[in-house]
Amino acid sequence: MERRSGHSRTYDTRGRHDRQDLVTVPTLDDIRAARRPVYDALRPTPLAFHPLLAEALGLSVRVKHENHNPTGAFKVRGGLALVSGLSEHERRVGVISATTGNHGQSIAFACRRAGVACTLVVPLGNNPEKNAAMRAWGATLIEHGRDFDESRELVERSCVERGLRYVHSANEPLLIAGVGTYALEIFEEWPEADVVLVPIGGGSGAAGLITVRDALGHQARIIGVQAEAADAVARSWRTGTRVVLDACPTFAEGLATRVTFDLTFGILQRGLDDVVTLTEAELAEGVRMALGTTHNLAEGAGAASIAAAAKLAPSLTGQHVVCVMSGGNIDRRTLARVINGEL
Repeated sequence: MERRSGHSRTYDTRGRHDRQDLVTVPTLDDIRAARRPVYDALRPTPLAFHPLLAEALGLSVRVKHENHNPTGAFKVRGGLALVSGLSEHERRVGVISATTGNHGQSIAFACRRAGVACTLVVPLGNNPEKNAAMRAWGATLIEHGRDFDESRELVERSCVERGLRYVHSANEPLLIAGVGTYALEIFEEWPEADVVLVPIGGGSGAAGLITVRDALGHQARIIGVQAEAADAVARSWRTGTRVVLDACPTFAEGLATRVTFDLTFGILQRGLDDVVTLTEAELAEGVRMALGTTHNLAEGAGAASIAAAAKLAPSLTGQHVVCVMSGGNIDRRTLARVINGEL
């Protein structure tokens, strides 16, 4: 599909976000500036060649190991960039956000470093090990709702009542700027990359990749990966009409959102080259393949890019492919079910 082009634009978040203003699309300069707070806390992650994976896929492929970050996921970059940009008032009152785990860990990690109070709302029955990690980073957890979007709705009410800074998981330019630092690492280390496969939940990782690619004038195709059971972005991108799902029953909680978000979807709509959706069985096979061929533990969302590479392999032959392993925070119970073929 032909890539969409367009000028920078702003997205009105009023009515869906506590900050009553227009959110500006981040630029390459913003992403380069984000390197300072990001690299104060972590190092660039490996872009690794795994011969067993290349052999299994029959492709020239490298894996961007965002699972090697301190919180086990790429989101920590966005948290560091955003918290570094809080005003003095926001630092005093503290922040609140909704999460299924990786975004929450990123905000909690950054807030702990900065001495900022952090409240996080997670769905009932959320990954218990992600919950424990968020608490260990110093966050106060509230469990509410059947999924991420119901948790988010509580946050959007509570931030006004309690006067806290609402950190949206997608409509935040500094979040995208922070996670965009991994895109710079990819294109600087392997300019030969032809295709980047990236998991999409809220879309911040893909938005950062598109921003960097377009600003550098690179020709790599960026292909998003979603779960068939949580395909709001895929449906919306293909039709041009933004959809809201009734449910998103996927074990890959990093992909489990029922809606699209203004800022990230605007970037994806004009810059994404394609979207592939995966069944639960395909996502589970991705986790097993990641473990067997890279010896890395990847959660469902984190292994989605490898599963997508396997699905698309015939069309990717002869190209240089990057698979973004976005996170490795899978809980033991889910991992056992994946390994035993119970999903």
